[in-house]
Amino acid sequence: MTPPEDVEAAVAEAHRRGWARVLAATARVARDLDLAEECVQEAYAAALVSWDRDGIPDKPAAWLTTAAKRRALDALRREQTLRSKLPLLVEPEGSGDETAVDGAAAVPPEDVVPEDVVPDERLRLVFMCCHPALAQEAQLALTLRLVCGVTTADIARALLVSEPTLAARMTRAKKKISAARIPFRLPGAAELPDRLRAVLGVIHLLFTTGHTAPSGASPVRQDLVEQSLRLARMLRELMPDEREVRGLLALLLVTDARRATRVDADGRLLRLEDQDRSLWDRSAMAEGHDLIVDGLRGGRPGRYLLQAAIASLHAEAPSYDRTDWPQIVTLYDELLSVWPSPVVALNRTVAVSMVSGPAKALEEVTELEQDSRLTGYRYLPAVKADLLDRLGRWEEASIAYRRALELTGNGAEREFLTERLAGRHRDTTAGAPGRLTG
Repeated sequence: MTPPEDVEAAVAEAHRRGWARVLAATARVARDLDLAEECVQEAYAAALVSWDRDGIPDKPAAWLTTAAKRRALDALRREQTLRSKLPLLVEPEGSGDETAVDGAAAVPPEDVVPEDVVPDERLRLVFMCCHPALAQEAQLALTLRLVCGVTTADIARALLVSEPTLAARMTRAKKKISAARIPFRLPGAAELPDRLRAVLGVIHLLFTTGHTAPSGASPVRQDLVEQSLRLARMLRELMPDEREVRGLLALLLVTDARRATRVDADGRLLRLEDQDRSLWDRSAMAEGHDLIVDGLRGGRPGRYLLQAAIASLHAEAPSYDRTDWPQIVTLYDELLSVWPSPVVALNRTVAVSMVSGPAKALEEVTELEQDSRLTGYRYLPAVKADLLDRLGRWEEASIAYRRALELTGNGAEREFLTERLAGRHRDTTAGAPGRLTG
């Protein structure tokens, strides 16, 4: 028998690397997201028992895919049997979408995915989930949960909504997929541009969730960051002429270039101004810069190109103090005109504090506190606390730090805020811990 700890590690690794591929294959057979997810979860649970008894297979993802698809086919057969025995209790024959359940015939011919259009299983599933019949937040939530395995709690934090609200939206989205008989197939090549905005949003949110992990001990979820980078690169290969695709890939590359310096040797969070810039990934920064320059040639930039340009200015500055803060404020103003997000407005206040001083930035943060979309957003009180600290208003800063601690589930960020609250590492620099553009 294989040691239990080896089996558990193998299943965990298979979940991290293969969840999306297994789910995509199962969904195309089950034609129902709830059923597909249930069958995949059962397959992973069965692996713990089977691999302990028979050994870890050479191709874990293939084993899991076969197990999950068999469960889906069994469920469809049971449903078909029930329909045949209770004809008066089901819809009339021919009123629905008939699906055979004998292996490969389970997917109707018109739903066969042309492999040459999107060669990667995970990216295919992203495009499938980003159906225009669904609300954008439902597209984001379903894809992050089903394709990327992000927890509902972490998705809720990323979307600035409560967990029950998000769960209800996902349930409604799944029901709509079922009721509207939305096919589990890749859209044709001509349909891909209509879904691009949602796909870009999914990849960006996946990266943000990995780069500023809402929970856990580390500020970074490396698996999510790497997933988002792979998806962005594949999307760039698929749609090389789309400027916002270039912008997204550039943003991810330039931001992730400093991953190795975001914590010190003891795992403590380092703000942008404290990081060793000589250790940043110069090749990634150069690649991102070239994508930005190329993308800016085509006219007015979109949100991802503008974010990438801001990140690039941070990366290219010789030091934090010598960053071109006025230009960053200008870029944020342009970004707000194309993407009026309260999170963008909050990030802008950090640059404003470096140009016009912390008092001016605090005025803007105070206004943002009235925006209900930022209720529960952990970086709002963190930024406010830092500005108050710089202004010498320590009592008020302490209150804001405590509020940030209440909202923060990430271990490294909690330690950083606790130290700030205790009066250590008090200096005159600004910055929200782990902010995307910092």
